Amino acid sequence: MSGLTGKRVVVTRAPHQAEELATLLRERDAKPLLYPCIDIAPPEDSMALDDALKSAANGGFDCLLLTSANTVIALTKRLTALSLPFDCLQMPTVGVVGPATAQLAQNMLGLKSTVMPEGYTTIALAVALRIIPEMRILLPQSAIANDVLAATLTGAGAKVTNVDAYRTVIGSGGVDLPAMLAANEVDAITFASSSAVHHFLTRLSSESGSASDVAQVTIACIGPSTAQTASECGLSVDVKSREHTLPALVAELASYFENRGLKSPAREREYKE
Repeated sequence: MSGLTGKRVVVTRAPHQAEELATLLRERDAKPLLYPCIDIAPPEDSMALDDALKSAANGGFDCLLLTSANTVIALTKRLTALSLPFDCLQMPTVGVVGPATAQLAQNMLGLKSTVMPEGYTTIALAVALRIIPEMRILLPQSAIANDVLAATLTGAGAKVTNVDAYRTVIGSGGVDLPAMLAANEVDAITFASSSAVHHFLTRLSSESGSASDVAQVTIACIGPSTAQTASECGLSVDVKSREHTLPALVAELASYFENRGLKSPAREREYKE
């Protein structure tokens, strides 16, 4: 029996990404509760992205950096809209954050990554790159991505074109989470990004819920950055995966419940009845 058997676990990922985590949870006999807190939309103005992609098609860059799977999806859609060949992004250096991003880049764009650090962070990527003075780097990211990576690369002597590839917006649909929280029918809530944390709290509040409603629910986060965001937002983080992957998150969550050996909020009513 898995530590997740019977556990009701909220999946806050975007609709196009939720199934991967949901499948991993089902394999451990948990019940995933889909509650999309983020979704992906094109930039409000795609001109800078379009110009960068056209430049790439004309050999304007030496290096492409892909920091997330969402970036890969956004580039695929925009290249298609512009009728540009996917292989225009195959550059001497293609750096990626994480194996999932690398695999998606291969599957969707036919790109072979040349740099993938062991640590699944943008800073680890910057450290792993061999920056040559005046190296021309294309860095497409989320519109809310911080400037740390671009600033680090620029400081090392690179010429960085940092463009918005997509926007992260609040998701919709899924289960009636406020009602389920009120009925103690949720065991855990998972977060795979800082934006998911922010949008979760915004969405929950808009649906007459609040952060206090999850005080007794296990909070599980991928990696230190997401966990830090959750903590800063007033959530008590119980599980933080050491590896920045979904299988690691699920494994850590299962281990947490196994080691605690406690009755979960969702099951508490059954024990009392």
